[in-house]
Amino acid sequence: MKSSQLFQLEKSIIGMVHVQALPGTPKNKYTLAEICDIAVAEAKKYEEAGLEAVMIENMHDVPYLKGSVGPEITAAMAVVAKAIRDAVQLPLGIQVLAGANKEALAIAKAANFQFIRAEGFVFGHVADEGYIDACAGELMRYRKAIGAEDIHVFTDIKKKHSSHAITSDVDIAETAHAAEFFLSDGVIITGSSTGKAVYLQELKCLKDKIHIPVLIGSGITADNIHEYWDFASAFIIGSYFKEEGYWKNAISVDRLNLFMEKIKELRM
Repeated sequence: MKSSQLFQLEKSIIGMVHVQALPGTPKNKYTLAEICDIAVAEAKKYEEAGLEAVMIENMHDVPYLKGSVGPEITAAMAVVAKAIRDAVQLPLGIQVLAGANKEALAIAKAANFQFIRAEGFVFGHVADEGYIDACAGELMRYRKAIGAEDIHVFTDIKKKHSSHAITSDVDIAETAHAAEFFLSDGVIITGSSTGKAVYLQELKCLKDKIHIPVLIGSGITADNIHEYWDFASAFIIGSYFKEEGYWKNAISVDRLNLFMEKIKELRM
């Protein structure tokens, strides 16, 4: 399946489910069954609103581990993923923070998900968790080894919450080219942090420069999506759909419906 065929429409809206803090993490307060129920309810809201896909991530598991997670997190996320897969018909994706890309791929394979979001795919950077090294070679070999080549690997470049001083001489277009060369199925562009808008000039630099989809991974709202509409294939949205636009809050059906009305206008 080509990336362009993954979603119902080329300009696809992907809703984020921020999975509640999992057992074993500092902020955990729910049982795994309760966590599944909350995640499934959010995924259903996105499906009912007409989104093209849903992605889950363990956003509440602060502070994040770097590069891998324990078996308890992989197992719990697989249980959540399977619960959502059984509840909705949309394409599904997963990210496991921070940079636990092989674990995400294994969960996606087990739960019949269609894509993962991978950090640190090409070049190194300094994140909140410390130095994140490139992982493309190891990750794509792992995808081959477990027979998961039908699962798309969408990769962050120059990602949020990170310092890119060590690659300041490599611009975003060169980084995107490297990701494409290393078999990324699509690159994800973000602002400086969660909920922050992408720099439009950076996004424009990628137009017609690479032959894989460009996804926007932060900062999209009903007020600004028209500015980005022509420059991306898909939009990953979490914070804006939440009450008061804050990622920790519950989904606001009013904000969700308002946004999708805007999308209908743009698609006319």
